[in-house]
Amino acid sequence: MQVEIITIGNELLIGQVVDTNSAWMGQQLNDDGFDINRITSIQDTKEAITNALNEAMTRVDIVLMTGGLGPTKDDITKETLAEIFNSKLVFNQDAYDTMSNLLKGRVKGINKQNESQAYVPECCDVIPNPVGTAPVMWFDESGKVIVSMPGVPVEMKTAMSNEVIPRLQKRYNTGHIIHKTIQIFNIPEAVLAEQLEDWEDTIPDYISLAYLPNPGKIRLRLTAKTEDELKAKEDISSLLKSLYEVVGDHIFGEEDLPVQQLLGDELKKRGQTIAVAESCTGGNIGHLLTSIPGSSAYFKGGVIAYDNEIKERVLGVKRVSLEEHGAVSQQVVEQMAAGVMALMKTDYAIATSGIAGPDGGTDEKPVGTVWIAIAGKFGVKSQCFNFGKIRGRNIQRSSDAGLIFLLQKLKSQ
Repeated sequence: MQVEIITIGNELLIGQVVDTNSAWMGQQLNDDGFDINRITSIQDTKEAITNALNEAMTRVDIVLMTGGLGPTKDDITKETLAEIFNSKLVFNQDAYDTMSNLLKGRVKGINKQNESQAYVPECCDVIPNPVGTAPVMWFDESGKVIVSMPGVPVEMKTAMSNEVIPRLQKRYNTGHIIHKTIQIFNIPEAVLAEQLEDWEDTIPDYISLAYLPNPGKIRLRLTAKTEDELKAKEDISSLLKSLYEVVGDHIFGEEDLPVQQLLGDELKKRGQTIAVAESCTGGNIGHLLTSIPGSSAYFKGGVIAYDNEIKERVLGVKRVSLEEHGAVSQQVVEQMAAGVMALMKTDYAIATSGIAGPDGGTDEKPVGTVWIAIAGKFGVKSQCFNFGKIRGRNIQRSSDAGLIFLLQKLKSQ
């Protein structure tokens, strides 16, 4: 069953507010078997709302709208919907009572602006909003369902989870939509597509494949739309097994999660710890690791050894290694990894040393040259990469590469 989402508000179009509503709605609806046909952001004007809704109703049977339901004059969604459906605004006691209970103790009384929110199109079914003042409105029109919800994320999410999705599920037989995401590292998209030509030919017609590239990483998403959930899972499992036979060395995850979370989960499962020694990444690996809730269970700390003096004095890098090979070298980065692991008394360590750019490169070591090392009971392993000339991208790719390097090593043990 196909759905369109319309988000309303000038603030979305000028970038003042980021539209997180549609992303959340799309994920929740898809998980429950609904297919998202289109997402549209529009101005808070009668013409824009009317045109967007009328066009959407020609394509799909379900239209979900957010925004434009506040108590101020610039919020005109409700009045526009009443006009579209040839209805009038009427006072709704349930909506008023819900709003009064919510505002009790917070305001001295219900003013005219808030009271106006209890007026809704006569033709709609009012769904109470226990966390906001604007009611949710459900319209049945010529076999179509249109739902108008507030744009405040917590209000929209409450309405969707508690009322809208359950009602839609009762009304429609949605079947099953199953996704499987495989994360691949260090293969260019065009090269990967060439390597997977024969494998793609084995994908059943009811399963689709999408390439979702990011710098240095590609997510492959298999999507099955079917009534037979068990068969779909079996077919996807078989495809995954054969995929490993083609590019298994480059696969680092089978979940649509950031690598720092995948590595953190692996460390937590093992009850083991990690530290980092960072030069060119400037603390970004530590930042990524600590961005995950609960990371204190496995992340002990790090050293940002940007200057050679810190590499030598804090991490124990030999001066002769720095003088003979330079800071961006296998010898130095391996000593950094071993040094921080000993300093922090951890099970594992990641170290980076490179030339992020835009200057500082040489013919022998151009901008983008990065040495990454990992250390653990397996000893110290290192690898050299060249990530190009864009500084920010080099830092991010180096950080990802270090995390993936260790994750793949742990999974191979």
